[in-house]
Amino acid sequence: MYNLLKGKKGIIFGALNESSIAWRVAERAYEEGAIFTLTNTPVSIRFGTINDLAKKCKTEVIPADATNLSDLENLFTKSMDILGGKVDFVLHSIGMSLNVRKGRVYDNLDYDYFKKTLDISALSFHKVLQVAKKLDAINDWGSVVALSYIAAQRTLYGYNDMADAKSVLESIARSFGYIYGREKKIRVNTISQSPTLTTAGSGVKGMENLMDFTERMSPLGNASADECADYCITLFSDLTKKVTMQNLFHDGGFSNMGMSYKAMSQYNKSLE
Repeated sequence: MYNLLKGKKGIIFGALNESSIAWRVAERAYEEGAIFTLTNTPVSIRFGTINDLAKKCKTEVIPADATNLSDLENLFTKSMDILGGKVDFVLHSIGMSLNVRKGRVYDNLDYDYFKKTLDISALSFHKVLQVAKKLDAINDWGSVVALSYIAAQRTLYGYNDMADAKSVLESIARSFGYIYGREKKIRVNTISQSPTLTTAGSGVKGMENLMDFTERMSPLGNASADECADYCITLFSDLTKKVTMQNLFHDGGFSNMGMSYKAMSQYNKSLE
């Protein structure tokens, strides 16, 4: 351990169980010396195991619906009380699509579901930032990170309306990052992670096949949840104080590939 977050305080959204990237981030943040609160929706807390994580990290879980402004105000206020002051980092690891869960394809979306996708997976990020700013809840030179995916830029079969949500998410990071950086020196970034077999990711159609494809395409292979956690820690630390308004690809090089030797070899076998 490097004590990269010694003395820092934070809030981590989205840990459900050990498969969650947010769970791994919390473990690494604790190892690196941070103190923080954990949060998720009441339903997720009830059906997940986040309380076990809280015990491990010697912290508290504050229930909050990230789409609800009152819940977010309560979350930040209570977190500052528990932690003894303003926070230094926030992780937004939230995403859900009822259209994906219900098997609705992109050219036959349920628009009420679509609105919920955008609210939960993207607008919640803006709400988190807006509430934090109004409450002055983040210290100068703090860091806010949201998890994204390359489907924000490129069409991937089965990712559906979540791709639109990730595009909005990344735009919010740029727009709010400018304002927060200009006024408070707070940086806002998104990490575009490799496909990862989290609880949410497993709901994407053909996820295992997608992961096999990206593994063959990426010169360094897929980035794991633990490796994503390591990357988040660097962005929370003071080592990245001038990185903001960026969408940072953490995908083993997949985002810059066209065709790899491994993928072409597999393709040739299917022709044979």
